[in-house]
Amino acid sequence: MPEVDLLRSYPKTKRQDLLQTRENVSEAERIIAKQFGQEYFDGPRRLGLGGYYYHPKYFKQVVRDFADYYSLGSNCSILDVGSGKGFMLKDFRDLLPDSFLRGIDISQYCYDNCLPEVKDCLLIGSCDDLPFQEKEFDLVISIATIHNLDLEGVKQSLREIIRVSKGNSYIKVNGFRNEAEKNALFRWNLVAETILPVNQWLEVFDEVGYQGDYSFFAT
Repeated sequence: MPEVDLLRSYPKTKRQDLLQTRENVSEAERIIAKQFGQEYFDGPRRLGLGGYYYHPKYFKQVVRDFADYYSLGSNCSILDVGSGKGFMLKDFRDLLPDSFLRGIDISQYCYDNCLPEVKDCLLIGSCDDLPFQEKEFDLVISIATIHNLDLEGVKQSLREIIRVSKGNSYIKVNGFRNEAEKNALFRWNLVAETILPVNQWLEVFDEVGYQGDYSFFAT
C-alpha cells in the first residue's frame, strides 16, 4: 500500500490569493457548494472550481501515468469514483479505446453537463454505495471525493472500493502532516467533511483493510 502521487502531471493551481476570500464564505454559501451543482462547478471560484471545463492539459498525461503504473491493457476495466463531467474517462477512452469504463458521481449537474462522448459511461450515485459487482474493475480511482463524506461514510466508501476492485485502486484525499498544511486545508476547503492528519488516514486504511495506493492533498 504505497503512497504515490499519480497526479504529479496535473497542473498546479495558485490558491494563496483566494484563501482570504474562501475564509469569508458564509455558512449558507457552503451549503450551496455542498450541493455540487452549477455554483460549485461553474460558478465563482470562491464557491468551488470556478469553471469546470475539459482541456487535455489536465488528465491526458495523468491517464498515461496510470496506464503505465498499473500496466493497463487494451481490454481493461476502469471505474472513476467521483467522475464529475467525465474528463478523465474521456482521456482514458482516447488512450485505451477498447477498455470498459464507468464513472459515478453524486452530481446531477455534472451528469446533465458531461462530455457527450462518455455519457454512456456515467451514473449518478454515491461513493459509499457503488452499484457494481464484486471484483468488477481492474482499476478503481477516486480523486477528491470520499473525503466529502463523514468518517463513517469514508470507511464505507473504502470498503466499496475494495469490494469492486480486482486489486488495484488509487485514492487521493485531504491529509496534512503539520499545522501549516492543516491550516491551509481548513481555510481552503468548502465541501470536505473529513480532513485528517496523514497518520490517522493510515489508521483508517488499516481498519477497513484498504491495501491500494494513495496520496494526499496538503493544500
